Amino acid sequence: MFSILFGIAINMTGEKAKPVVDFLNSANEIVNNLIKIIMYYAPIGLGCYFASFVGSFGASIAVGYLKTFIIYLVLSIAFFVVIYTLYAFLAGGKKGIKAFWKNVLPSTLTALATCSSAASIPVNIECTKKMGVSADIAETTIPLGTSFHKDGSIIGSVFKIMFLVCLFGTTLTTAGDVFGILGIALLATLLVAAVPIGGGTISEMLIITMLGYPVAALPILTIIATIIDAPATMLNVVGDTASSMMVARVVDGKDWIENK
Repeated sequence: MFSILFGIAINMTGEKAKPVVDFLNSANEIVNNLIKIIMYYAPIGLGCYFASFVGSFGASIAVGYLKTFIIYLVLSIAFFVVIYTLYAFLAGGKKGIKAFWKNVLPSTLTALATCSSAASIPVNIECTKKMGVSADIAETTIPLGTSFHKDGSIIGSVFKIMFLVCLFGTTLTTAGDVFGILGIALLATLLVAAVPIGGGTISEMLIITMLGYPVAALPILTIIATIIDAPATMLNVVGDTASSMMVARVVDGKDWIENK
């Protein structure tokens, strides 16, 4: 609100506000260059951290990342094929399955290429409409799902938590521990932003804080988030598509796909 009112006041002031406008433009350029310097040297800093990390925990940490990626990738493919096919069947029977697999490829490839659920919204809406979902449902559920329905992110949150559990040797002894992990994963997922790499930093800080791990573990989760970002985004995006079909089934009735 202050920024909006300040902008209106500058506009009302006219030429007398020109020194302030010039100062703000100059400050903006300075900040942009500051960020550019940081981004140039951030990979070096991350590399130094990772070298120290491997020195402390051994080369097995790299193997752990590789195993995490492979397991997550296999799980993502299985989830994609089995669960979303089931969604499509429950929503529209055999015709629903056919419509889903015939039109899901563009949104899937866009998600993998951009690693951004937000960037995939326009393509995903179009794909969903081609499946027979009405425009009002597609244009409501896809943007809403981008913020609140994230299959890939919640699976990823569980992976991050379990990676820390194994790394620090934490013991899980009761059912309450398991449900606690699932609860934290769900809460953390709601904080994941729909942008490429870095959108989950706040959620990762929440995980570290709630589980009592040191803040120095943040880069560990950041690396995991980076290597699983593409398949996680794919599940987030296509999950919204499949969910839209289910909403169409509930709202428009069992013959929704016949009346597209």
